[in-house]
Amino acid sequence: MPSRYAQWMYDWEHRLTSVDNNRVVRPLDWGVEWAREWPCRNGWHPGQSADNPEKFFGDFNRRIVGASDEFYSYTRPRDYRLEKREVQVFSTREVPDQKLEEKVRGTSAEFLRFTSPVRTPYTENNVVNARWFPARGRRAIVLLPHWNSDAIAYVSLCRVFNMLGIAVLRLSMPYHDIRMPAEIRRADYAVSANIGRTLDAARQGVVDVRCCLDWLEEQGYNRLGIVGTSLGSCYAFIAAAHDPRIRVAAFNHASTYFADVAWHGQSTRHIRKGVEQQIDLERLRQVWLAISPMSYFEQFSRWRKKSLIVYAKYDLTFLPEFSRQVVEQFERHGLDHKVAVLPCGHYTTGETPYKYMDGWHLASFLRTAFEG
Repeated sequence: MPSRYAQWMYDWEHRLTSVDNNRVVRPLDWGVEWAREWPCRNGWHPGQSADNPEKFFGDFNRRIVGASDEFYSYTRPRDYRLEKREVQVFSTREVPDQKLEEKVRGTSAEFLRFTSPVRTPYTENNVVNARWFPARGRRAIVLLPHWNSDAIAYVSLCRVFNMLGIAVLRLSMPYHDIRMPAEIRRADYAVSANIGRTLDAARQGVVDVRCCLDWLEEQGYNRLGIVGTSLGSCYAFIAAAHDPRIRVAAFNHASTYFADVAWHGQSTRHIRKGVEQQIDLERLRQVWLAISPMSYFEQFSRWRKKSLIVYAKYDLTFLPEFSRQVVEQFERHGLDHKVAVLPCGHYTTGETPYKYMDGWHLASFLRTAFEG
């Protein structure tokens, strides 16, 4: 039986999860067409997968993991530009928080824009957006928020990092805020029952991170790092496994396999509901193997870096046992890392007082991690 504190925390997590009441249950869609332009095709053409799309994706994922440097490669953008515009919230809730809308009204900020090397059918999503928080010096990070974050989440944290002399590009992940297609109200195209599109979104997220590092280097920053939360943590780990320039990495909530989070997580119950009649967890794990951090510890170990793993003891979305397995992998591979365990859950990490605890761990780590 959970303790009184644990039960209080679980109840709070359930209440926070229920705030978003516009989740849509969609049936399993293999989305084979999303693989047409991927690397690692090995001579494949779309007609070959018609009879058995599950086998197609299983085989393709194993090829990707074996040649992941190719899969996450890209052509460097040529249209980087800074754009000053009014700050907007881009809320994903059914009823937006008017206090947040009023808070940003009339304010402006600078955003890095460029065309993503990973093209999708959605013009909005094809233009990368990253809010720019400059700082003097040579240290800079790319920050990736959580799934379905609005456009002003983590802004205060970015300013804290600025106070430490660290520049920040706060990346809008694929299908989030200004990159969201008009036909949806949530970032459902980033993680959904569409197997191929979810794989493609993760590849795009990783490639977009690497393009941001290119731009930071052009600005004179050569001590580079990454911070990712939840889904952003997944993308951040894969990026750090494939880009030697990332020497400092903080994973704010961490898990092993992409499918395990989608299957067991509180915030992805609608995805499981849509797919579980047609596929079980082990099979889902195989078709999303190429976007799972657990697949890339050998690649991650190639270059020296300092890492921080933060997880929450009462997390119902990234279950704590999965995070502990991640820590075990860091230890097994002899990687330089620190671990922080928060006395809260996934959603409550963003609530007082836990958001200050989380921010303190992240800031304390980054303050010294770039040294040496």
